[in-house]
Amino acid sequence: MKRILFILSISLFIISCKQESNTGFLIQGNIDNAQNNSLVKLIRTENRQEIILDSTRINGNTFQLKGNVDGADIYFLAIDGVQENIPIIVENETIDLTIYADSIFASTIKGGKENAYFNEYQSFMRSLSNRNNKLSADFQAAQQQQDTEKIAELRTTYDSLMRENDAYELGFLSENTNSTLAALILEGNLNGKKYSLNKIKDIYADFSDSVKETRAGKTISDYITTNQKLAIGSPAPEFSGPTPNGEIIALKDIKGKVTIIDFWAAWCGPCRRENPNVVKVYEKYHDKGLEIIGVSLDGNPKQKGAKDAWLNAIEKDNLTWYHVSNLQYFNDPIAKQFNISSIPATFIIDEEGLIVAKNLRGQALEDKIKELLN
Repeated sequence: MKRILFILSISLFIISCKQESNTGFLIQGNIDNAQNNSLVKLIRTENRQEIILDSTRINGNTFQLKGNVDGADIYFLAIDGVQENIPIIVENETIDLTIYADSIFASTIKGGKENAYFNEYQSFMRSLSNRNNKLSADFQAAQQQQDTEKIAELRTTYDSLMRENDAYELGFLSENTNSTLAALILEGNLNGKKYSLNKIKDIYADFSDSVKETRAGKTISDYITTNQKLAIGSPAPEFSGPTPNGEIIALKDIKGKVTIIDFWAAWCGPCRRENPNVVKVYEKYHDKGLEIIGVSLDGNPKQKGAKDAWLNAIEKDNLTWYHVSNLQYFNDPIAKQFNISSIPATFIIDEEGLIVAKNLRGQALEDKIKELLN
């Protein structure tokens, strides 16, 4: 049931426009309930850092934001005193916003070529969300009543709802290949398991040249290129990094008959919970030729004493294999080589340096190592 809410939030990220001009953008906002002089910021996140495109203050329930963008892209309108940020795709157009501070999802955007696409897409997603909300309420009631027959019926209905969503989304992508919105929807699905790499390639291939030149289009292209290089059977990218002692060690220096490249961090709960299993596998198969190199993504800007946290986690979790880290969080150059967007993440390579498996955990990891070394 939670997936519908996620899909709605993604759809609300896609408040879209795309049409370039030499005059830049002008965003004219009217808000029904906000304190005068409240700060309004137009922001986006890039490399996990906040970038402010423009800012101003509310004057008599209105505000204006101005600037110029290279191409249509997603930003967020952050208003002091308003709990939710408002997603908006900024393009070099005049855009009028009517904002309802107590009901952000009811806010409207007019102006810009892409809004017709947005209104169509959001209308469907809101309808889907409403249906899902009722389904969720019925599901909770059925659970409380322990009505197993009703629970099974509702699960079937939910599955049907998800298939309807998937069919609509695929239809939208295939029918609107000249829309930046389509590229943004596909970009939002890159790191999930919804679409295979081949499916992503097929959808991207149909996009117009102008869409391929947008930031989202370029991101999709880079994703395809990187993941083709990281496909099973491809050579693992060569890398090197600093060890806890400050020395530099390279992958080529440590490769065993089988090597696990383990992306993790001291702050990552799922990583730490998986570590005992990795330790068990290492102790069982190290003498048979298994090597592991841990690549830590410690260095979160909010993390105090990143190096100490990294070293303490290595000791506490008994991780007696090789370790490297640039302490740059997800901006770590090794993580970028391997297109890491979430952790834990693992790559298993053979003696020739070819990728033979990815992202195995628990028993599946041990079974694969056993298969390769026995």
